[in-house]
Amino acid sequence: MPPARATSSARALEAILPLIASGQPYEAHQKARTFASRYNKSKQYDTAIDVLFQSARELLKAGQQGSGTDLTTFLLDVYESKGETVNDESRGRLTQLIALAGPSGSWRKTIIDKAIAWSAKVGPHPAGDPDLHHYVGELLYKEGNFAVAEPHLLAAGKRDSARVLAEMFVEWTNPDGPVGPFALRGTIPYLQNGNILAARTFINHFVSQLTTRRSSLLSPHQPSPIPVGKPTEGEQDEIVFTTDSTLNFAQLAVRACQRAQGDKNKTMREAWVRLCGTYQSKGGLVANREVRKALSEIAELYFAIPPPRGQQANPLGDMISAMFGGAPPTAAPARRVLAPAPPTSTPGLD
Repeated sequence: MPPARATSSARALEAILPLIASGQPYEAHQKARTFASRYNKSKQYDTAIDVLFQSARELLKAGQQGSGTDLTTFLLDVYESKGETVNDESRGRLTQLIALAGPSGSWRKTIIDKAIAWSAKVGPHPAGDPDLHHYVGELLYKEGNFAVAEPHLLAAGKRDSARVLAEMFVEWTNPDGPVGPFALRGTIPYLQNGNILAARTFINHFVSQLTTRRSSLLSPHQPSPIPVGKPTEGEQDEIVFTTDSTLNFAQLAVRACQRAQGDKNKTMREAWVRLCGTYQSKGGLVANREVRKALSEIAELYFAIPPPRGQQANPLGDMISAMFGGAPPTAAPARRVLAPAPPTSTPGLD
């Protein structure tokens, strides 16, 4: 005997889907809302979800973006009523509908914004579900919408997201244009979120892809990569020195944070101070006021170095949070300091 949800939704869908096929999308949309409202009020949430998902999917396939988006937002309302968790099934429905909404107009953005907000509310990730962010970021990147893809790939924080972000930034740079700004746009937000793995994955992939395309970036004084530390998992960590000062700084900053132990390792704390001081004294992007603020927060987070008085705690973090519906802080947040990493035998960077 079929489950009750399948039987109930089948009856409703038999009344809705033929209307879409026969060119009556408005009537189909109204019936879908009526059935779903009835099921939602009687707490038959799974049946309401099935009706809304299948109806929205077919409407979007038929080019009815407005009606399909409306039913998708209703679907998310039912998710909230049910207390639906973020899982492969609940996320999978949304990624299908996001893809079908298409890039034109603001329909897709409406779905994405509400889906991210729902995942942030019910899941453990304040910026939203990483897998959902990754899907959206990669989709937008493949469509050439780099600026909108960027915050999603940063918020995802996954290794694959960091690789995609690096590839996108390499495509985004002009053939002979500056690369330093892109290096910092990838490394700093990941480091601010305490995500060294993503920061390292990003900068390694970015430098590798970039120097392959533009061999002129390799430093004539040190054209070969410099091994750093001991190989891990069969891979040797390397620094590639280039003719771009900011690109070099980004690589060194990630390695310094990787070896940080809060206030337990005086050598690494001093190495960080020297690293920032050396590159900031040269002027350029690393000496920029906003970059200095971000580096001060990173210094506190990884090396337990207090920021200058009166400095905003996390400017880029607040920006990313605001993009996805998070409220700005109303008071000075508590100090953020990562737990010290296990001691390493690797010499400090200086």
